[in-house]
Amino acid sequence: MHRHPDVKWRDVQQRLEKNQDKLWSLNEMEETGGEPDVTGYDDNTKEYVFCDCSPESPKGRRSLCYDEAALKSRRENKPKGSALGMAREMGIDLLDEMQYTDLQKLGEFDIKTSSWIVTPDDVRERGGSLFGDSRYGRTFIYHNGAESYYASRGFRGILKV
Repeated sequence: MHRHPDVKWRDVQQRLEKNQDKLWSLNEMEETGGEPDVTGYDDNTKEYVFCDCSPESPKGRRSLCYDEAALKSRRENKPKGSALGMAREMGIDLLDEMQYTDLQKLGEFDIKTSSWIVTPDDVRERGGSLFGDSRYGRTFIYHNGAESYYASRGFRGILKV
């Protein structure tokens, strides 16, 4: 409840019932281990913000490279897919750096894992991508080759309803 002390759950339920496609995406977040929860309300768009709040990067979304271009660039040992591609299929977005940092203020996330985050075009054009984690009581944002993938790196999603 500390993540949403002022949320009226009847309002959230009504919003979800009116947006079955978003309800489907929310289910996909849950099915892949994301443990989605309401983490805010966007006053500009008048939407509730759901975010993956699993302690570690969702298990069903790990071992992915960053995007489709990175996936195509791998000649050997290709991962099963890409974070951006899977997010698109699920109807959700990856967290950006600010959203990831804000999430870390709500609890301890990615202490043993890491999560891809939206990468600025200038970094991606150079072949890189960004990910975040939490170590030593701090949030860290790092870089890696976009084509890399690890069993401990996945992605967290965000969904506005």
